[in-house]
Amino acid sequence: MGFNCGIIGLPNVGKSTLFNALTSAGAQASNFAFCTVDPNIGRVDIPDPRMDKISEFVHPERVVPTQMEFVDIAGLVAGASKGEGLGNRFLSHIRNVEAVAHIVRCFRSSDIMHVVGDVDPIRDIEIIESELMLADMEVVEKKMLSLRKSAKSGKKEDQELLVVLEKIMDGLQRGTPASETGGKEIMKELPLLTAKPMMYVANIGEPSEEDGPMVAAVREFAKKRGAGFLSICAQVEAEIAELDAKERTSYRAEMGLKQSSLDNMIREGYALLDLITYFTAGVKEVRAWTISKGTKAPLAAGAIHTDFVKHFIRAEVISYADYVACGGEAGSKEKGKMRLEGKEYVVQDGDVIFFRVSA
Repeated sequence: MGFNCGIIGLPNVGKSTLFNALTSAGAQASNFAFCTVDPNIGRVDIPDPRMDKISEFVHPERVVPTQMEFVDIAGLVAGASKGEGLGNRFLSHIRNVEAVAHIVRCFRSSDIMHVVGDVDPIRDIEIIESELMLADMEVVEKKMLSLRKSAKSGKKEDQELLVVLEKIMDGLQRGTPASETGGKEIMKELPLLTAKPMMYVANIGEPSEEDGPMVAAVREFAKKRGAGFLSICAQVEAEIAELDAKERTSYRAEMGLKQSSLDNMIREGYALLDLITYFTAGVKEVRAWTISKGTKAPLAAGAIHTDFVKHFIRAEVISYADYVACGGEAGSKEKGKMRLEGKEYVVQDGDVIFFRVSA
């Protein structure tokens, strides 16, 4: 499993249309608020041309890519943190995802209603952000009340956490997300919505609008937030998703789209979460594994099976570049490109690895 990404935004900004384009899941997408109530969930294979190249040398029985999970969460509105539009229920869905894609409408259409009345990307972003911050403030306040009681007894850990939470609360009250005031460091303690890695997705009406002022405004906002950004024409991508593989490539070229929405969101998601991919390769299968950047060999082996962490002996490693240049595993061994690495080895993106573990 690569990672899961929640898709959020105001109603009628194109969330479900994009979800369908990404997953071909057939989620309902209609022109009325709260079309999505329960979250739609879809998993997609993460395309990686390196797997195809590795397979040319191995000829495996099967190829198993890693996957990305998309969660289409119902549209939020002003007052969501107080339950408006079933907001509390929808906000709880966001707490369960690793990264968030905030879909922002950057097109005008008389055929598609806007829940506020007109299209203003930055105002729309701020509506959602305000509700996420208000929800976080409620969570932080409850935790602070609890910690103040235990901190009085002299518990150092609680006292230190209380200081961090006071800083986060002060930031939230001033309109600063928790990601900018230390919230990322306490995500295991408190699943704060505004501490989650965020990408802003400008949904345009047609590819020619990619350089328009609304998209530029969202791009600049994302830059200030230190968040990811990409622009997507969800409607066009949804149409492309209905075509077969050969037709998709030619149609995308005609529309001036260099990459698919899926490729773009994977790239942004991996960058936000600091993820990399390594491979295992044999005649049975070639498989991709997603891990965090900086992961050492034993924990990387644990992605295959948790027991491999404690039973790890060593890793036989070939870089992807060497694997291809040497014509596979045998050629890499002959040319001295296979390395034996121990417990302190930090796995690199694209490594082809065989783990040795004890029984």
